[in-house]
Amino acid sequence: MNTSTIRRRSRAAAAVLAAALAALAFAAPAHAATPHLVDPDARGSLTIHKYEAPVTPTGLPHDGTEQSVGLPALEGVGFTVYKVDTIDLTTNAGWLDASELSDDFDGTEASITGAGYTVTAVGGEQLTDAAGEIALTDLDLGLYYVVETSPLPGSTGVAPFLVTVPLTDPADQDAWLYDVHVYPKNALTAVEKTVEDSEDLKIGDEIDFTLTADIPNVTVIDGYKLVDDLAATLDYVGATVELSDGTALVEGVDYTVTPAAATAGGPTVEIVFTAAGRDLLEAHTDLQVVAVLTASVNTVGEIVNTALLYPNAGSFTIQPGEPGGPTETPEVITKWGGLTIAKVDEAGAALTGAVFSVYPTEQDAVDGTNAIVLGGATEFAVAADGTVTISGLRYSDWADGVAVAAGEDGYQTYWLAEIVAPDGFELLAAPIEFTVTAATTAVGVDLDVVNVPSNVGFALPNTGGAGTTLFWLGGGMLLAGAVFLAVYARRKARTDA
Repeated sequence: MNTSTIRRRSRAAAAVLAAALAALAFAAPAHAATPHLVDPDARGSLTIHKYEAPVTPTGLPHDGTEQSVGLPALEGVGFTVYKVDTIDLTTNAGWLDASELSDDFDGTEASITGAGYTVTAVGGEQLTDAAGEIALTDLDLGLYYVVETSPLPGSTGVAPFLVTVPLTDPADQDAWLYDVHVYPKNALTAVEKTVEDSEDLKIGDEIDFTLTADIPNVTVIDGYKLVDDLAATLDYVGATVELSDGTALVEGVDYTVTPAAATAGGPTVEIVFTAAGRDLLEAHTDLQVVAVLTASVNTVGEIVNTALLYPNAGSFTIQPGEPGGPTETPEVITKWGGLTIAKVDEAGAALTGAVFSVYPTEQDAVDGTNAIVLGGATEFAVAADGTVTISGLRYSDWADGVAVAAGEDGYQTYWLAEIVAPDGFELLAAPIEFTVTAATTAVGVDLDVVNVPSNVGFALPNTGGAGTTLFWLGGGMLLAGAVFLAVYARRKARTDA
């Protein structure tokens, strides 16, 4: 027999002796129950109260009495209660057996059956009501094994526990408490996802998805991971993780990331905390985990994404939405599109030969600087039908996952400048401001750009043309007339002489 077992049995023997002495000192007629002895004819009750786990301890006692708890009640949490068979708490031997079983209990049914006992379910699984309660009444006196069999999604259920009915009454140490109240509190773990794309303008720019996840307020965190199934229209770039107080966590030490390197085409990114990382979380349950996933957009469209938080090892094998499974974030959306331009003359006829560039600001368009690169190009020529679609720009009216209006942060307009005009037409004199929205991204022409003929349609004389010939012809005629007059005058003078 090992030392710890000897000590336990010694303590138990002392307890039995004390109980025996107390029984002798307060002997009563055999037919009447005494307050300080367990009443073998009594019936008990067990009430389970389910609340959110507080960030800081409530300071309330855990002694089986009913408490006033100022925490949100949790409805719909499933518990199954089992009676541990053959342990008789109306006897001192039964209490000794219960104590020894408690020493070997590790939270599993196997640790009970391995000690030679069986368990019987009391009515099957029951769910907490709107007040967060399950009341089991008319119970046999005995030892009960309580299991949270259906935690709420996104919550860390309490570890299975043992409780006796009755308990020594804490308010009256020479009496028993037959109506026992327990308060196993869930650690709810919320997670949020945001997208930061307001500084990005074009496909290929890197955008950030930030996951902010609660840390379960439990003593032992046996598993913790974040999963983001990126859309196929996103290419994964990388991830960083820290606590909400700015404490940086180290990849490979505190957590692992899969995939470990940049990957195209919307991979599933998993951030799994190591034992060392979970130890760190256990020491900072008042903080949050902040993970930033960086990705780039590879295709236009309205890209919707969510992420999942698995707050414990048990949740790893449960599907989202199922009891005890992961918490899913609300959707976040990033939106990318374009517009189609028609190059026409004043009559609306299509023109070819024009080339455009797009700029983020009017000044850039005027200066010809910082042209936006789309598909590796900064110049976009109209097709034979006179149209060109400029695609791959962030929506003007959507930034950081929300709608924005003109003048608000994140609202983006673009500027179109013509850098080559169709033959026989003038260049645009100034850039044109435009926006990209769901409407402009849809099929169809969104913007008519009109060119006017060179010199607004007035023809200029050409060197060597008909206009110059007339000048030479007129000059020749004048010269011939002058010669004729000179000859005529000379002849007339001779005749007069």
